Amino acid sequence: MLRAYLQETTALRERVHSWEDSIKIAAHALLEQGYIKESYVEKMISNVHEFGPYIVIVPGIALPHAQNEGEVNKNGISMLKLEEPVLYPEDKEVQIVMVLAATDSSGHLDLISELASMFADDDIKQALEAAQSKEEILSIVENVE
Repeated sequence: MLRAYLQETTALRERVHSWEDSIKIAAHALLEQGYIKESYVEKMISNVHEFGPYIVIVPGIALPHAQNEGEVNKNGISMLKLEEPVLYPEDKEVQIVMVLAATDSSGHLDLISELASMFADDDIKQALEAAQSKEEILSIVENVE
């Protein structure tokens, strides 16, 4: 299921200027494909400004998301893999940013569960951090499913 979501929404970059940029770039494919509205991207960034880096779910991995108040058109996930980590608030280094867009709070529980089990496995997390291409990332994700 994750591979299907990430097929058209995975990007790799060497670096970004700020954690805000990491969210914008990670969300770009979802925005372009009509999954989300621009206001959803701004809301994810505002949430971190307001509540801190709670979206850094494990060291090195951020899962930006926000409550849907009409900004999410359909469920989706996108990924940005950075060569150089970006600093989130409280000096949290992040190399993988996965934007979660969910139309409702219950509809994305399976996705969160899948992501949580994937990132709880150190070997999988390290393989994703070392991946050099979209194809490598998709292969790793597919082997998890």
